[in-house]
Amino acid sequence: MREVIVFAEGSTEERFIRQVVAPALHSLQIYLKPQLLNTSSSGKGGALSIERFLRNARNTLRQNPGAVLTSFIDLYGLDTDFPAFESSKKLTDVQQRVAYLEAALHEQVISRVGCAPERFIPHIQPYEYEGLLFSDVSSLTGTEPSWSQALASLQKIRDAFASPEHINDGYETKPSKRLENLLHPKYRKALHGPRAAARISLGTMERECAHFRGWMERLRGLAG
Repeated sequence: MREVIVFAEGSTEERFIRQVVAPALHSLQIYLKPQLLNTSSSGKGGALSIERFLRNARNTLRQNPGAVLTSFIDLYGLDTDFPAFESSKKLTDVQQRVAYLEAALHEQVISRVGCAPERFIPHIQPYEYEGLLFSDVSSLTGTEPSWSQALASLQKIRDAFASPEHINDGYETKPSKRLENLLHPKYRKALHGPRAAARISLGTMERECAHFRGWMERLRGLAG
């Protein structure tokens, strides 16, 4: 059995891990335990700082000596104090940028927390969780009966990008904002996010989203 603690920065991501990702790994004897990583002492608003991330990583790894730690945090809204944040902006391809940021985060955790390199698997989702839901907009719009009216508009958005993970990070154009603007009843992250993901399926999301697939493959690689 392998215990994997997943730092999730929001309740949507936490439920997605618990309800969709974790059950898919049980057969491999890999048990994911999402841990909500609040962005502040109140847990409301603000970006997740690197110091808060490191403090939680240090405490979690010490309290769970047999566990592996991973992260599921969004590139959108990532705090500017994260290692290599400014230099990463020079990379125009989002896949390369998040890989660069993840390498810097891994180095920071190893040096500051003092854990073995294999105990931390960094993952930063481009650009945010809701990008995964564009992997199959037909299944997405089946989450609510009236959402079918937005199918053509959502498909047009999806077709305009190389992959769901390339749907960008402007305030008005990030994936979650597009869903909120087009779907009625309005898209509610914590309610609709995990439900839509279950309809779409992990297999479809992995097929469409290369960076997410890479994370899943690293997790499966912990088996045995």
